[in-house]
Amino acid sequence: MQAFRTTLPPEKGPFEITHQDALLLIGSCFTEHIGAYLQDRKFNTTLNPYGIVYNPLSMAEALDALLQGDASPQAEALFLRDELWHSWAHHSRFSHPDQQEALRMMRAAYTQGSEALHNCTRLLLTLGSADVFELAESGRVVANNHKMPSAYFRQRRLSVAEITEALGSVLERLHARRPTLRVVLSVSPVRHLRGGLIANQRSKASQLLACEALEKQFDFVHYFPAYELLLDDLRDYRFYAADMIHPSEMAVEYVWEYFQETYFPAPTKALCAELAQLKRAAAHRPFFTNTAAWRTFVAAQRAKIAQLQKAHPLLDFSGEIQHFTE
Repeated sequence: MQAFRTTLPPEKGPFEITHQDALLLIGSCFTEHIGAYLQDRKFNTTLNPYGIVYNPLSMAEALDALLQGDASPQAEALFLRDELWHSWAHHSRFSHPDQQEALRMMRAAYTQGSEALHNCTRLLLTLGSADVFELAESGRVVANNHKMPSAYFRQRRLSVAEITEALGSVLERLHARRPTLRVVLSVSPVRHLRGGLIANQRSKASQLLACEALEKQFDFVHYFPAYELLLDDLRDYRFYAADMIHPSEMAVEYVWEYFQETYFPAPTKALCAELAQLKRAAAHRPFFTNTAAWRTFVAAQRAKIAQLQKAHPLLDFSGEIQHFTE
């Protein structure tokens, strides 16, 4: 039978990811999708301490600040707009009407992120867009424009050399401190259509070439083909959400399965399957909780949790225990 689709067969990565690893994820909103799967499967995961970061220069800036360990956000870095305090280095989820509360959230996330970076064994970076906003006054590339007037900015596209140099410099310093560190690089399949389809593809191309250069430069860096899985393997609008920009849940799950095949050894995949089953069980909402069938179901889940807890003492099952106790 003739095949009507080209597939990208998974290949084992040069290193593994297990529940013994400490993971730090930084990047575009696609990072949040994969990060959610990792957190649900109880990996030791720290996710986007600066919030969603789209461009590689801001990612490199965030990594550099976290690496310093004493570069916690300061009040003078915040600015007031539309009754909210913002930071050019942070996503808008950190913005707040109260300056001190915004600063508290940023500093708490910085402390957690810096500790995670200094202890992580696996760093996952997802590049979103090479098209950046520079402040017209200073030329600084911002992580988020916070919907400020266009007069505040100049827009341009990062070159392959700029991306490679910025990320390469901080990755080299990171690996010098943590020789066991391994890095997964990917380009987000989320489409950035502000400048149109052609601009989006050229932006993605710059990042793809930069990832290739970094993978060739460092033997501890590996490229994961999230972009190609959506654009060339699935290759259908069915696998995008209603906005035609973000991948659908089905597409994200497909990429997640590919990610498992690439980096997880067999025991880790088996454990993930058990944890996913437990999550589905916890999500079940019965019509009646005073039946023998429900009590039997709850008892079975408690037994399963006890079994998993004994086999994997490093994992936290307190949420599931509470759920099936209440």
